[in-house]
Amino acid sequence: MLRPTAARNTATKSTNARWHVNAATPSANALDKKLLMNLTPNTSPNFERVFEQLFSHLVSGERRAARELVDTVYDAGISAEVVSKDLFWPLLESVTALYRKDQLTVLSHHYATRMLRMLVDQAQSRYTMSTSRGKRIAMFCGPNETEELAGQLVADLLEADGYDVTFAGGGVANDEIREELGTREPDTLLLFASSAKDAPFIRELIDNIRENGTCLTMQVVVGGGIFNRAPGLAEEIGADVAATSPRDLLEKLVAQPHTRNERWAKPVRTRRVA
Repeated sequence: MLRPTAARNTATKSTNARWHVNAATPSANALDKKLLMNLTPNTSPNFERVFEQLFSHLVSGERRAARELVDTVYDAGISAEVVSKDLFWPLLESVTALYRKDQLTVLSHHYATRMLRMLVDQAQSRYTMSTSRGKRIAMFCGPNETEELAGQLVADLLEADGYDVTFAGGGVANDEIREELGTREPDTLLLFASSAKDAPFIRELIDNIRENGTCLTMQVVVGGGIFNRAPGLAEEIGADVAATSPRDLLEKLVAQPHTRNERWAKPVRTRRVA
């Protein structure tokens, strides 16, 4: 879930200047074939070189070159799930971080986000669908485009991993969310936010859910840039679990299904011994 981190050093010409398009960007066919041969299917390959080249294509608006490069990675035997987790996700992090710091122009940001959405859509059609886990997840996110794109990427991965997912995107009022939770009774509420201004609304939502006894057994999971930039914020606002990436989220949903925030833990009554 959505971790805008510090941008990689290779993503900018300088830390004080906006990214500008490099006309000498190499094509996908120029990608080092030896590098691709060293990529290991279904693991976490070192995508550093691919990242640099694909980032350049994205911010330059080079749609065909971007598609060809990604296809070359697939042809090397890397699964679409791994590509989404370990290539598309870090790219979205860097694009988000650079734009937030005013180191990426509006044009380049629009190029990159539109093409990433295209690549994420195409990746989803390649996913291998797992057997149903019998678990329901309700997802909502902040209102901006990168949050919705990140949410879509995560929703697709969760669904492929066997979860029953609903994803409404951003801009949904808290009262509508509470009503929907009462109707669907999901096992997990998943909330994404990259902006600090979203935190008070998330806190209010969690407070209302817990204080009103809505979905008593439901786990609340949060993620996004604001929670990674402010350690401890997730616990402070009442969330049960915070995840830093899609891979981290998938692991924690399995490893920590019963984790609950101590703020909402009911006191244990013990019998007084005479």
